[in-house]
Amino acid sequence: MAAPVTAPATDPGCRVLGLRERKKQRTRDALVGAAHTLFLDRGYGDTTVDEIAAAVDVSQRTFFRYFANKEEVALAVMADAEDFFIDCLRSRPVGENPLQAMRASITEAWRTLGEARGSSTGGVTAALELFELIETTPTLLAAHLRRTTEQERVVAGVLADREGLDPATDLRPRLLAAVFGAVLRISHLSWSTDGAGADAGPDGMIELIERHFDQLGPALAGSWRD
Repeated sequence: MAAPVTAPATDPGCRVLGLRERKKQRTRDALVGAAHTLFLDRGYGDTTVDEIAAAVDVSQRTFFRYFANKEEVALAVMADAEDFFIDCLRSRPVGENPLQAMRASITEAWRTLGEARGSSTGGVTAALELFELIETTPTLLAAHLRRTTEQERVVAGVLADREGLDPATDLRPRLLAAVFGAVLRISHLSWSTDGAGADAGPDGMIELIERHFDQLGPALAGSWRD
């Protein structure tokens, strides 16, 4: 089992956190780490909010200051990574085409978040263990798919803004955002179910994602019989 994900003294945007913020961040990450461990050990359905709070020695009331429910704490690692990816995408050079910008952003997200967690291997493995948990837990999968749909809408909006397009009339931003999300999900499944993740660090995950993206053009426009 991977070590619980721990937080850095800076946020993903490299902003130095104050003492109060660091304390809150440590509590939040301790709750995420405890929930992650309990969910993997006991199962999502058999773990209660009280047990997660008790594992960190805080009250149920404190738990609900950070998370609305069990679903939210279970998806926190993925949600943080997705939000950071959006921030990366917004800051990519305007000269990159949309697919280049998204590929560069997902690479930056995996590498930066891996380094920020103190143990790059543990952080990546923890995220992928969570992905497996989501895939096998209907409640979490439904919540994750709802968030993924919302993320695709946000990504499409970012792409449209970069290119000066109206996503309501131009289908390309929404279409590319959906395809991009599908490639990432297939990459994650390949890692966890096909034994493709031989290198457990960020570089291994990045290499796997890149291999899948390299096949996107041939799959969409090439002849499959060559």
